Amino acid sequence: MVCIACSGPWQATLAFDPMPSTSVQDINPEAASRSLVRGQGVARAPSFMVSSANPLATQAGVDVLAEGGSATDAIIATQMVLNLVEPQSSGIGGGAFIVAYDAQTQIVQAYDGRETAPSAVRSDRFMKNGKAIPFWEAVNSGRSVGTPGLISVLALMHDQHGRLSWDRLFAPAIALAEQGFPVSDRLHTLLKKNNGLRDQADAAAYFYDASGEPWPVGHRLVNEPLAQVFRRVAREGPAAFYEGDIAQDMVNAVAAHAIPGDLTKKDLANYRALERSPLCAPYKLYILCGMPPPSSGPLTVIQMLEILSHTPIANLPPDSLEAVHYFSEAGKLAYADRDVYVADPAFINVPVKALLDPGYLALRAGLIRPEKTIGRAPPGDPVGMLAMRGEDASPELPSTSHLVAVDAKGNVVSMTSTIESAFGSKIFVNGYLLNNQLTDFSLVNTDASGKPVVNQLEPLKRPRSSMSPMIVLKDGKPILAIGSPGGSAIINYVAKTLLGVLEWGLNIQQAIDLPNRGSRNSFTELEKNTSLHGLATDLRKMGHEVREVEFPSGLQGIMLTPDGLEGGSDPRREGVSAGG
Repeated sequence: MVCIACSGPWQATLAFDPMPSTSVQDINPEAASRSLVRGQGVARAPSFMVSSANPLATQAGVDVLAEGGSATDAIIATQMVLNLVEPQSSGIGGGAFIVAYDAQTQIVQAYDGRETAPSAVRSDRFMKNGKAIPFWEAVNSGRSVGTPGLISVLALMHDQHGRLSWDRLFAPAIALAEQGFPVSDRLHTLLKKNNGLRDQADAAAYFYDASGEPWPVGHRLVNEPLAQVFRRVAREGPAAFYEGDIAQDMVNAVAAHAIPGDLTKKDLANYRALERSPLCAPYKLYILCGMPPPSSGPLTVIQMLEILSHTPIANLPPDSLEAVHYFSEAGKLAYADRDVYVADPAFINVPVKALLDPGYLALRAGLIRPEKTIGRAPPGDPVGMLAMRGEDASPELPSTSHLVAVDAKGNVVSMTSTIESAFGSKIFVNGYLLNNQLTDFSLVNTDASGKPVVNQLEPLKRPRSSMSPMIVLKDGKPILAIGSPGGSAIINYVAKTLLGVLEWGLNIQQAIDLPNRGSRNSFTELEKNTSLHGLATDLRKMGHEVREVEFPSGLQGIMLTPDGLEGGSDPRREGVSAGG
């Protein structure tokens, strides 16, 4: 574990660009399926706990922990069930980022199961006549499919931290796939709102009835092809997925699409998950740890919190005008840096230490005005790189799911997994969906001024992400593990919740329940139909361009307290925390 703190020269641009027009970046990756209704109490357990996006998945993980399994074992079992019951969000056709705390060694580890671009891609793959093709044309195609990393990264973790056998962890998902599981309200709603799946014959046959209507809530959905894949992978290990006929079926499905992609069997056979040094930095009494680049999430979250430490936000009511203003301004500054500096570190130098330097962030915080918005924030220039870097045009709408597990020995795992936009590429093969992760790259390789974009598409590169699996330490021990789905808004969701717990004294459920707010360096966004509605007029008077939008976050978190474990689940989705 390396804590980031350094000193150096910094620059901050003082001229501000005008507010940009509406961008695809501000679209939610998944439609809302329920309104924010508070009142769900915090879940409590004395010894172990799982927090995930679906009750059936949570129970699978809890059962593993009750058998003496590790937090890693529980995450694997939970994720396999999510592949079935929440197919719009994650699965073996996608990837994941994971941070974990090992109680025996007292260290934090980070695991990169991010998808990679196939070896045959070109940087202009999503361009035509020098311009980006329409976003959804890029998504719903074989071109968008990256090499999946989920199975590889889970196997890597299991080799290091598993207690129960690999095949045992697939048993709950195999049973549900063969016996069937009820279609949830959220799955039904998202199927009803999605059109791309109906255009893919195999996906349409599974998710819809003969008349093209989504299966009703409670309909028992059976997935025998996926059960067979699970059985193979459980028995033979990851090689069954990345080699042989299962791999060939993925390649064939991508090649057979009306807009074929570049995935090959060699890409699958050569994929490797990576263990990386976690990104950890001090924040007041705490150490905040998360996934390093190619994720931009924890880096940007930590920037926001450090910038906010120079404002009075900790002493303000959470839903006050001033708190929302300061939070949005900090977000603008942090997102501005994110958009020009973060990409796969194997391809570009990401100046992480400089971006988290306390002196630099104090300078950035000094740009915030208490009475007026700064408009669109410029990126800073902590190491003299700005003139060489173009502004990203990555839509990044990952359809994701967050899972947390704590076992009886005090091991903690926080994982965000994804297939990118809702239902991924819509390519359905052997009972699971393939990702559209390549649209997390910039759709263009240079910006409007001709400068190269660091997050441009390149062979074998891992796309930038906003996924923010995080673990908070105090006195060297974990006190909180958290994360969320939600595309580029993940950063704001996680930062809001961390503020709620660490600064406003809320429990994990109360912090998750807070109305979502923030800016991704464009509009100031307020969660629709919440107590923030009354702030819109006064924010506009301060110069904010305000949008009231649905913010279907899916936060899941567990607090480790002296009295036991406390779990929180986002009421905007159907998650549950439980334990024993």
